[in-house]
Amino acid sequence: MKPTVTDTSAARPVLNGRYELHRRIARGGMADVFLAKDQLLDRPVAVKVLFPQFAAEPSFVARFRREAQAAANLNHPSIVAVYDWGEHEDTYFIVMEYVEGQTLAELIAGEGHLSPDRAAAITIDVAAALGFAHRNGTVHRDVKPGNIMITKSGQIKVADFGIARAFGGGDDELTQTGSVMGTASYFSPEQAQGKPVDPRSDLYSLGVVLFEMLVGEPPFVGNSPVAIAYKHVQEPAPRAISRNPAVPAPLDGVVERLLRKNPAERYPAAEEVRADLRRFREGQPLVGVAQQASNGAHGRAVAAGAAGAVGYHAGAAVTGGITGTDSTLAMPVAPARAAMPTRGQDTGSSRAVIDTSRAVPASAAVRQEEPVEEYYEPPSRTGVFVIMLALLLAALVVLILYISSTVGQNESGEEEVAAELVAVPSVVNLSATDAEVDLRLAGFEVEARLEENPDVEPNIVFRQEPGADEQVELGSTVVIFVSKAAETERIPRLEGLTLEQAQDRLDEIGLTNDVDREFNELIPEGQVIRTEPPENSEVNKGSQVVLIVSNGPDQVAIPQLAGQDVATATATMRSVGFTTNVVFKEESSGTVPAGRVIRSEPPAGQKESLDAAITIFVSGGPAQVQVPQIQNLSREAAEAALTADGLQLVPQFIDLPLPPGDPRIGLVVDTNPGIGSPVPQGSAVQVRIGVQSQETTTTPPPTTTTTQPQSTTTTTAEE
Repeated sequence: MKPTVTDTSAARPVLNGRYELHRRIARGGMADVFLAKDQLLDRPVAVKVLFPQFAAEPSFVARFRREAQAAANLNHPSIVAVYDWGEHEDTYFIVMEYVEGQTLAELIAGEGHLSPDRAAAITIDVAAALGFAHRNGTVHRDVKPGNIMITKSGQIKVADFGIARAFGGGDDELTQTGSVMGTASYFSPEQAQGKPVDPRSDLYSLGVVLFEMLVGEPPFVGNSPVAIAYKHVQEPAPRAISRNPAVPAPLDGVVERLLRKNPAERYPAAEEVRADLRRFREGQPLVGVAQQASNGAHGRAVAAGAAGAVGYHAGAAVTGGITGTDSTLAMPVAPARAAMPTRGQDTGSSRAVIDTSRAVPASAAVRQEEPVEEYYEPPSRTGVFVIMLALLLAALVVLILYISSTVGQNESGEEEVAAELVAVPSVVNLSATDAEVDLRLAGFEVEARLEENPDVEPNIVFRQEPGADEQVELGSTVVIFVSKAAETERIPRLEGLTLEQAQDRLDEIGLTNDVDREFNELIPEGQVIRTEPPENSEVNKGSQVVLIVSNGPDQVAIPQLAGQDVATATATMRSVGFTTNVVFKEESSGTVPAGRVIRSEPPAGQKESLDAAITIFVSGGPAQVQVPQIQNLSREAAEAALTADGLQLVPQFIDLPLPPGDPRIGLVVDTNPGIGSPVPQGSAVQVRIGVQSQETTTTPPPTTTTTQPQSTTTTTAEE
């Protein structure tokens, strides 16, 4: 029975008399994670409690215990420590270090994507943790942003070491009983095919995580985990720089090598990934990328094809009966397709020959018309007849070519249909989950039917229609008959419930779950859109149900652009998907330097569809205004005119002495800059105000002094 956590301290369950569960902090398809208190050491811990249905298989429990013990021995600063494990009632639990902070998934969800330097720094720490685990014989198998923790101090810690391996199986019966393969968006092609994994599988997943940090989403998305798994096996990984032009080319090269389909072409060890990323952060040439680049793209394509023919078909269950060129179903064919992008899904050289042959007669017909015209150029009595005959012959040739082309197209179409007939892989004796994965990877739709069969363990396929190796059209439906368990459940209607409500409902009836997300215009974000299998389907108790949860409308938050130049703002918008209907408009600003973004409309943070019209306002610097006509205005009136709305000029008044009686006294005489001159808003304008001159009181005294001596001199002469 799963522990029930309450807010009452006395009612809280205590595991093994030591770990007091407080509240649930996370939930997955296999277990709940609780914040707990270690009463013995008086410290917070995280306790992962398995769902009871996964504790019923002795072989699983034994392996789970071995893996928990192995994980407990991984003492590394970048690995979440495992302290203890134990049994509680009818299930098992693991006690781990409690990390206070956020997951990388939450960080990406909040910021959209990270800067290249920050993404490289996080990857360096994760690679250190992986390298340590690999040296100690542990493969993580579930490297994803949700398992990468970032503490409040910025330290990176990787969680769930060893536990993912216990869930995944791979060397015992666990693979045969529907064990978890990992998280579809992040597992490697070999995991998708059910093949053995090694440390290079973790490095592929690390490449997916680095891609998502740089771009904001994983390289492959789909409507279901099986669809995503198919893409990991079949489709070439996109380049990170194609989704975000701001990604530096060297870092893009690291991602590209990590995401190679062939493990032999990836980095051989996590330490080499760390070394290249350190070189990138230090501005040095990358060794690992340069070594691969020296082989040449063409050489890689040939090598990938050759390697795929040996080790990268879709595994025994998938490839049963698939021979010849059809074995390229799970090959890393990306280089070949890239070399011939116009071929699409062409599968054989015969089609290329047919296409070429259709092009030859048309050009030949054009060339044949010239000698015919030369033949009937000389005038004669039968010239008109010859011309008419030649025209009729030319029309006949065109008609024949048209019919031939049509027939050729029909024939090539028949050849295409024939090429689409493939052998159905054998899925008998596989679990229902593994059978569905194998069939969908092979290109078929799947319908599962439960039937009682006392000779076969529950949830195992005992018959299939069409049978193994039968040649059927690709994309058709294969019905698998699954052994019915003693207890079955019908999938309830979960549409419209929140994710947690749906998980609780499935938990109540003994069904596990996995979660996939997709955009939906009608269903609010966080609510269930549908389930796979669909509602009302009968499934064995303990089966896994995929919950398709809405991400809301296909909208993206407008990034913060203020202060960026136009080139950077353009790259930022493109990196989150806004590539159309984005316009830049210049706007005057006295506070933002010219050429820098002021704001966007709609504003930053608002979510919009990727085709929404967005205007980005760029500063053109302060606005230019003209010094207004203020001559002959009073000081007060001039100040009001200069500081009026739209002008915002700063007056600097300067006295200009004028003789008594000058009519300009007390008024504006002139300005500097002059009236009508264009100046930036906020500029200072010198304004000269007329004032009466003080020199008028000193003029009379010199005149009086000069007159008096003249008068005295005249009197003396008369005497």
